[in-house]
Amino acid sequence: PRILVVDDEAPIIELVRGYLEREGFEVSTATDGLAAVDAVRASAPDVVVLDVMLPSLDGIEVCRRIRTFSDAYVLMLTARGEEIDRIVGLTVGADDYLVKPFSPRELVALVRALLRRPHRPADGPAATPPGLELDEARRVVRVDGEAVDLTALEFDLMAVLARDPGVVVGRQVLLDRVWGAEFVADDHLVDVHIGNLRRKLRDDPSRPRFIETVRGVGYRLREAPP
Repeated sequence: PRILVVDDEAPIIELVRGYLEREGFEVSTATDGLAAVDAVRASAPDVVVLDVMLPSLDGIEVCRRIRTFSDAYVLMLTARGEEIDRIVGLTVGADDYLVKPFSPRELVALVRALLRRPHRPADGPAATPPGLELDEARRVVRVDGEAVDLTALEFDLMAVLARDPGVVVGRQVLLDRVWGAEFVADDHLVDVHIGNLRRKLRDDPSRPRFIETVRGVGYRLREAPP
């Protein structure tokens, strides 16, 4: 797998590069936002490890731009502890975040969790409510016949819900199946990604066509009619 590491601090780049290369990853680097966007276009990485504070373009804007042409996983690095910065990153298309200072081993484990596909794709379209089509083999979602641009994690969340329409899937189960059982996070991470997914599906949570909230438990995909 190809990893792009974007940070303007040389010691961090070298530390992260060393750990990732020892684990067998192919690593490229960039030190400012504009170079990062160009590097994603040129090398099509599988994962972008992206610092928030960058010259020329900050990490939030970099993420917003690359989401227009790439579905690579984006792992945001930030020295900021405020929850709002993490939420903004997830809202513009980041798949996860890690707060500095961090353990390089933790970063490697998170990259592996992002790359993991916990389930083999199905052979064809899943059973879904009217207006929604999901084809795991082709990793395509359509709403009313129109393809929807989802991040890799958003697609995986949709796929987990679609395997058992009508069945409530708990937040912790979603964390385990999509991020990996060894990943530690609170339920809010799932809620943010479900919110992003609903927005892209044009699914009003107060009158859901597709994804229903079961308060205090989790989410379920509405069943297709018999």
